[in-house]
Amino acid sequence: MGAWMAGKPLADKIKAEVAEKAAAYKAKTGRIPGLAAILVGDNKASQVYVRTKERTSGQLGISSRVLRLPADIDARSLEARIRELNRDEDIDGILVQLPLPGHLDPWETVDAIDPRKDVDGLHPVTLGRLLQNRDVFKTCTPQGVLTLLREFDVSLEGKEVVVVGRSLIVGKPLVIMLTNENATVTTCHSRTRNLAGVVSRADIVVAAMGRPAFVTPDFVKPGAVVVDVGINSVSDERKVGELYGDDPGRRKDLAEKGYTLVGDVHPAVFEKAAAMTPVPGGVGLLTVAALMKNTLEAFRRLKGLD
Repeated sequence: MGAWMAGKPLADKIKAEVAEKAAAYKAKTGRIPGLAAILVGDNKASQVYVRTKERTSGQLGISSRVLRLPADIDARSLEARIRELNRDEDIDGILVQLPLPGHLDPWETVDAIDPRKDVDGLHPVTLGRLLQNRDVFKTCTPQGVLTLLREFDVSLEGKEVVVVGRSLIVGKPLVIMLTNENATVTTCHSRTRNLAGVVSRADIVVAAMGRPAFVTPDFVKPGAVVVDVGINSVSDERKVGELYGDDPGRRKDLAEKGYTLVGDVHPAVFEKAAAMTPVPGGVGLLTVAALMKNTLEAFRRLKGLD
């Protein structure tokens, strides 16, 4: 049986450091960092994510502004709102909450953000500089993964890492970051042949494909480190029972919320891994902490502070 790599203590530490520095900058300049989130439409999961970011900003002394826009907004109007934020000196970081309604191209929308305010780390200029291993705002979830691995003294140098998932939000930027840390990285996806066989070679497995409990014990060699990026809502009582038995916490979730959060890694993998991240309580908490850290750094750079 392995050990849990919980994200909460580290996330709390990062947020405390951000709050301390934000307070020091306010005392020095009379100004505070500003974060703007753009929420288009009424996607319930997106609303939850934005509220979490808004609440966390307030706790850390960061000004938060949420632009709630109608689902039928056209691309030109949306980009115009982003360009207004680019010019706003009170806003240091801008994020567009994804996914967007189907008629809007998410990457053309992100293109409109000033790279100096791209605290989500998704602008093509940001990702290009990341590929060059330059000092840039690192995409938040991959940044959380690397921060967590460092915290638990998991060496990446020369290790074989398999990333299951190739999204632009997690998989692709994470592969670049891991390569920059001298890991040997393989990307797997739905078209990978002998997927379990490829993943089972890895010293470190990162699961980020958005499929609940997809990575089962036969994917993982004994003693591997497993990072579960997935956050899936599962409401099927039978499925939850198969995964967690009579776990009282999971039963309480179903009774009170109607669902429980399940990662992309099957819980049984914990018995085989040297270390594994929990869901919830793992990488997700570090994603928000990374966003706050990026916003503070954007403020520092834009205001020319030491």
